[in-house]
Amino acid sequence: MEQRNSSKVWFTDMRAPAGTSLLVKLTRLMQKAGMDSIDFKNKYVAVKMHFGEQGNLSFLRPNYARTVVDMVRSLGGKPFLTDCSTLYPGSRKNALEHLYTAYENGFSPFSTGCHVIIADGLKGTSETRVPLNCQYVKEAKIGAAIMDADIIVSLNHFKGHELTGFGGALKNLGMGCASRAGKMEQHSDGKPAVDRKSCTGCGTCLKNCAQSAITLNQKKASINESKCVGCGRCICACPANAIQAPFDASNKAVSYKIAEYALAVVKGRPHFHISLVIDVSPYCDCHGDNDTPVVPDVGMFASFDPVALDRACIDAVNKQPAVAGSILDQRARTHHDHLTDVHPTTDWHCCLEHAEKIGLGTGSYELIIEK
Repeated sequence: MEQRNSSKVWFTDMRAPAGTSLLVKLTRLMQKAGMDSIDFKNKYVAVKMHFGEQGNLSFLRPNYARTVVDMVRSLGGKPFLTDCSTLYPGSRKNALEHLYTAYENGFSPFSTGCHVIIADGLKGTSETRVPLNCQYVKEAKIGAAIMDADIIVSLNHFKGHELTGFGGALKNLGMGCASRAGKMEQHSDGKPAVDRKSCTGCGTCLKNCAQSAITLNQKKASINESKCVGCGRCICACPANAIQAPFDASNKAVSYKIAEYALAVVKGRPHFHISLVIDVSPYCDCHGDNDTPVVPDVGMFASFDPVALDRACIDAVNKQPAVAGSILDQRARTHHDHLTDVHPTTDWHCCLEHAEKIGLGTGSYELIIEK
């Protein structure tokens, strides 16, 4: 897919003949793609990736992170691996549990060569507000450590996604870099709600609400939506997981906001993006499990343009045959693209189209193949 005003996307496959390795190929890919044209010397570099949920095995191996970290260090940078905590209850809902999960999945300073920092702090409230004034987001709420960095490198596991059709560079940046309040803004048009059956009336949420928006009524918590600012702190604080976000925004609205949040993360500073199209699971790595990959492993992609990178990965996936027995193989293929066949209620085009509209990148690309 090459047009005028296109961006360059570099690609290498997963073949590693005797005498080389996939990690050597990844280093070569970053070099060929011009990552070393960025001035890394004495700069703080946020390497944004997903550490995987406990029980999930489709996330990227720590070895790939180590390769990126070593490259940054060789260029004089000060790298750290980072992510923000989740909005939903799980094994990454606060910084402590998130770090335990990262370590359990192999991401430690000893295996990756750098520290792991949960960018939005202990309870997901350490954020930097970035003025945007876009169509959907006026002020993005990004994990503070990510915004403190001088350079952003996104290391993405490309996969399917039940809400947006796919997860790649834009989602890793837009949703992944958002604080708890930022994730609330993207996922929801409302405020957190209390499941009264699960609520134990312990009062922990009251102590963690800076707006005094929560009260106890008949030993059950109740949230005053007019006072609630949607910070999501109560979701993390509740020991019974009785407070949840409504997740009521439409799929398209989420995709538009992801694009705008991704713009907030990268604008005004150098950024570079790497996507591995391997173990292409049908669902997000945020699940505590993973299904059979829907297509065979494709390869590794790199670009300065996250929009072109995502588009190149999508096109590459759609050229692959379905893996026998996968959810893609089992579903009727009537939409002529794999991502829609796996998740028919999603529209992956809208995120890329909106990202291009707001100047984040272009969907037109020149694919440069490296052996």
